[in-house]
Amino acid sequence: MEKVKRYRQFPIFRYPERTWMDKEVEKAPIWCSVDLRDGNQALVEPMGVEEKIEYFQLLCRLGFKEIEVGFPAASQIEYDFLRNLVERKLIPEDVTVQILVQCREELIERSFEALEGVKKAIVHIYNSTSILQREVVFKKSKEEIKAIALSGVEMVKRLEKNFHGALRLEYSPESFTGTEMDYALEVCNAVISAWGTAKNRKIIINLPNTVEMHSPNVFADQIEFMSDHLLERENVVLSIHPHNDRGEGIAAAELALLAGAERIEGTLFGNGERTGNVDILTLAYNMFSHGIDPALNLENIREIKEVYERCTKMQIPDRHPYAGKLVFTAFSGSHQDAINKGLQAMKEHSSLLWEVPYLPIDPADIGREYEPVVRINSQSGKGGVAFILDYQYGYKLPKGMQREFADYIQFISEKEGEVDPDRILKVFTEEYVEAKKPLFFKNLRSMDMEDEKNGYVSFVQLSFENSGVLKEVSASGSGPIEATVNALRKELKKDFTVMDYNEHALGAEASAKAVSYIHLMDRESGKSTFGVGISSNITRSSVRALFSAINRLYYPKTAEG
Repeated sequence: MEKVKRYRQFPIFRYPERTWMDKEVEKAPIWCSVDLRDGNQALVEPMGVEEKIEYFQLLCRLGFKEIEVGFPAASQIEYDFLRNLVERKLIPEDVTVQILVQCREELIERSFEALEGVKKAIVHIYNSTSILQREVVFKKSKEEIKAIALSGVEMVKRLEKNFHGALRLEYSPESFTGTEMDYALEVCNAVISAWGTAKNRKIIINLPNTVEMHSPNVFADQIEFMSDHLLERENVVLSIHPHNDRGEGIAAAELALLAGAERIEGTLFGNGERTGNVDILTLAYNMFSHGIDPALNLENIREIKEVYERCTKMQIPDRHPYAGKLVFTAFSGSHQDAINKGLQAMKEHSSLLWEVPYLPIDPADIGREYEPVVRINSQSGKGGVAFILDYQYGYKLPKGMQREFADYIQFISEKEGEVDPDRILKVFTEEYVEAKKPLFFKNLRSMDMEDEKNGYVSFVQLSFENSGVLKEVSASGSGPIEATVNALRKELKKDFTVMDYNEHALGAEASAKAVSYIHLMDRESGKSTFGVGISSNITRSSVRALFSAINRLYYPKTAEG
């Protein structure tokens, strides 16, 4: 690409004293939602007051304790929204609302008017400090840029005197990642000194990855440098505000936590200007998947998604982590087989620890229990089809039968595309359970008889129809199934043998029916197939499975018809 010559890498900040690479995330940060500002200003059609109120209430239910409610000095809707929250007493006692404002006197004064009556507030001031913005946008020196930040601090301090609630200051050197680190530190430390901190008067220093300019490890180095050198560090809450220009917002946030960040500003599903803010939900679910309490109430992703899509009029991509329609769905045959075996292993070992290949968490734990984990198309295999029949309908197909039945579904999917579970069950029922022609089992009477050589043998009297003609036969064997096999061999003049037999209850109740599977082989040709029978009586289900298998083995055209 010839045009690559138009670009150059911004100088990399290197911090050899870094220690973040040897750490791991152990607890959730302080979360601050900026959906109602960053996320809202990114919408083609910004939310109205009532939509913002509904969204605010969702954030409160999710457990956010710090929520940025907008830029009340920027527009009447933003101002009215905050006033509605106050006047309608919609702000919970344990929630702090945050407002954003530039370091301009008339805007800060208007913001304090909007905050009247708020019990706990964060006033978030900012100004851009990057090389590019200093030179191109503001055309100001370093000292002049720092003076803007300090003037903002002084204005907030002055207006704070007449504010009756608890107030905290937050300062952001906007475009932090494009700023020389020593200068960013100089400005932040000047703000800390000007504000005057104490144990009960902590300041929030928020370092935004306004435009991602490097890989996440560089951002982590920048955060650790700042964390190590900020004044009065014990009275500073170090916050980050990552964006996603390089698609690395999640990684940048996670590494920044290792580097000393204590607070994260972000949005639900990463909604925000350009490529978006960091996605708080993905970060929180990542922690959850490692056994770390995310300190948010995220058990119902379906409700979160529904409110988000309705209020923002945006759609969650199908492959979005955790919330996407297809993220817990496997089409690949090998993936389906592994998921099936993983779930079976958990059942067999009665394990409470979630360990299933390809599924980092149990979808049910976040409210996805009614959505299919396995979906069937032409890329699927026997494991996926078996999974559907087992987990949705209770049929536990023997391994050999899984391969046989999967061929039917493969044929359909190659012609028609995805095959839904109801269609799979319908094909299974038609091909196996309803394989009742030309032989149709009617009745079986069995009795045990004493035998001098073998102890006891079973004697059966069997009635069935062959192409509508009633037949009654009898035979003996070591059990009812062997006796029935002997009777049918003689009557049909077919030399077949039972290769395998399986059965289980179809359901957990005492009244559950039994389902039987018989693998039958013709000795002369070596051809084999399976049959399925269902009945409340296990012997009858076994005999029905035998008739199903015989019909499918010797009369396939009739059986398929």
